[in-house]
Amino acid sequence: MPSHHVGGILAVFSLFQNFFTFHCNAGNILVYPQDGSHWINMKILLEELHARGHNISMIRGSSSWYIPEKSPLYTSITVEMNRDVKDYFDELVQDQLWVHREWLSLLAFLKLTKKFMSFVSVGHTLWCDAASRIMENPKLIKNLIESQYDVVLTDPGIGQGVVLAKYLKLPLVLNVRWITSGEGHFVLAPSPLSYIPVIPGPGLTDKMDFIQRIQNIFLYSIILFQQKFVVGPIYDAMCDKYIEGGCNIVSLLQEADIWLFRSDFVFEFPRPTMPNVVYIGGFQCKPAQPLPADLEEFVQSAGEHGVIIMTLGTLVNNFPEEVVEDIASVFAKMPQKVIWKHRGKRPSTLGNNTLMMDWMPQKDLLGHPQIKAFIAHGGTNGVQEAIYYGVPVLGIPLFFDQHDNLLRLQKRGAAKIMQLHEVNGHGFEKGIREVLYKDSYRQNIQRLSRLHRDQP
Repeated sequence: MPSHHVGGILAVFSLFQNFFTFHCNAGNILVYPQDGSHWINMKILLEELHARGHNISMIRGSSSWYIPEKSPLYTSITVEMNRDVKDYFDELVQDQLWVHREWLSLLAFLKLTKKFMSFVSVGHTLWCDAASRIMENPKLIKNLIESQYDVVLTDPGIGQGVVLAKYLKLPLVLNVRWITSGEGHFVLAPSPLSYIPVIPGPGLTDKMDFIQRIQNIFLYSIILFQQKFVVGPIYDAMCDKYIEGGCNIVSLLQEADIWLFRSDFVFEFPRPTMPNVVYIGGFQCKPAQPLPADLEEFVQSAGEHGVIIMTLGTLVNNFPEEVVEDIASVFAKMPQKVIWKHRGKRPSTLGNNTLMMDWMPQKDLLGHPQIKAFIAHGGTNGVQEAIYYGVPVLGIPLFFDQHDNLLRLQKRGAAKIMQLHEVNGHGFEKGIREVLYKDSYRQNIQRLSRLHRDQP
């Protein structure tokens, strides 16, 4: 991790607890993370805190997808979950892929939105039920109080860590981009809808005409509806039961001491902010490490043509077979070598120039001078890593904030966006060649990289 990011994060913590210095005793930190790809960011923070001698306790669900119970970084407090929402989530992802692939009607989109709202409700209910079991366990609560934690660190994409911090009367630090409903800035700072686009949205920028502003207001009303009628009541019931005097999740978020915000104004559109926000976008990036010998040999074998890398993230494991075949056939025509992270069935059209992997060292590859283009879905981590390492992007957004993330790069001339239904033989090949051979893409992303790295 770049030293300026680590120093900045720790300096922020020290504003309200002097144990976050090298000259004091280690602090006790209670962590309540969010599962899935959000865990990748939280784990990096924990590695840095652990390396500085701080004691970490981790609250995790019994059905966690990513968060191991045993780790040298922390002591686990495992809470029983009534259900595992992963299967339901996988079904939602497949439905989303179907919509993007077929470019279906507005009615189909609205049905999917309703299904997503249902998933949100089920997920928050399950997580709040788990948090209730903590607060109704006298032995566990006694242990939490006697542990004398100095701070709660949580990801507010799910809100039970926020409520627990209030219950335990502890300072609260958020590792945040998303809150229980939408993007974090919207509850924290003034957010004029005339020039601040709602995320996720239909691809609006800070330059909106009248019709686009109407669209933006409509989208914001959906987020307000979700907060007031879908998510809010779940947390209101929890607050009324366990917090003296009651509360609501929005007010608790606004009371947080520090917001460690996973964004960067090299990437973001201009907007108001607050003094207790520290922007740590790209904090997970660090100088690339040497590749394993066999992978280095493959990369070097590309010669002057270089290497393309492709990944569509951690959430999609089963792509439609015809899409995979189309992608593989295009790669087979390219003079570049290709490294493709894909866990599904090996396509029949796969060329000898393509290495398919279940997992790849993405950051170390992006930092390699032979990498010429990055084909990605537009997740926050991948976009920030592309900026840090200065690799132009061909983006294929699938869901959530991915289109909006890629739009910010495209607006700056550092990426090209393709929709999934456009990923056919000719269109996909044309998009790759444009990003590879139009010099402005590389020049613009490398300019962003220089700005991003220019930290005090």
